[in-house]
Amino acid sequence: MKKVPLRQCIGCGEMKSKREMIRVIKTPEDEILLDATGRKNGRGAYLCPAMECLKKAVKSKGLERSFKMAIPPEVYQALEKEMEKLEQ
Repeated sequence: MKKVPLRQCIGCGEMKSKREMIRVIKTPEDEILLDATGRKNGRGAYLCPAMECLKKAVKSKGLERSFKMAIPPEVYQALEKEMEKLEQ
């Protein structure tokens, strides 16, 4: 049997398979993006595909801890819009 890679959600803290999660990356140019393919270059953090997990990550500053930098509010707004598209 093949080992399934598990990742921890920065919002709720649950461990899930990599395929069930959404990858948020910080590019070498310090840009924060959603990585739908899971293959883009950059430092990655994982979120469950639920708006409540994104809200928990914002409240607990999960992204800021993962990327070791301050995250501007515009980035969170962009992530919320992307998440809404995915939930539909």
